[in-house]
Amino acid sequence: MLRCVVFGIALLLPWVAHAQGKIGFVNTERILRDSTPAQRAQKKIEAEFQKRDQELGRMAEQLKRTQDEMERTAVTMSDSQRRTKEREFGEMSREFQRKQREFREDLNQRRNEELAAVVEKANRVIRQIASEEKLDIVIQDAVYANPRIDITDKVIKALDEN
Repeated sequence: MLRCVVFGIALLLPWVAHAQGKIGFVNTERILRDSTPAQRAQKKIEAEFQKRDQELGRMAEQLKRTQDEMERTAVTMSDSQRRTKEREFGEMSREFQRKQREFREDLNQRRNEELAAVVEKANRVIRQIASEEKLDIVIQDAVYANPRIDITDKVIKALDEN
């Protein structure tokens, strides 16, 4: 995939340079990290998932306490008591892992939804800036871009004003 993008850019750059076109560059990572809409989205997600995160923390502590108790009392328990405790611990561990996996999946899905909205806003702003500055092409996330063509700060500023 990356090779295709690089190849496509390599094909476009001589055309743009020959046509004396104007190029702009944006750093999407900075936009998704530093812009006010992205920071708002992150805080919204943190608030939304805080309760579940705390619940997982309590479950992890309970698992640790149970494991410590089993290790302390293993020599004094009968074989059937130990097997029962091990089975209970296994069930608790599987439940914890299931909830942890669901939490990560839900968190990733919500993060993707929120960031998609930020990216959509950013793309509108990028198109607006490109139009105002009469840019022929705007490249996102290049390996290197001369700071002279970097419009990331303008995009972040415009997003912060909205």
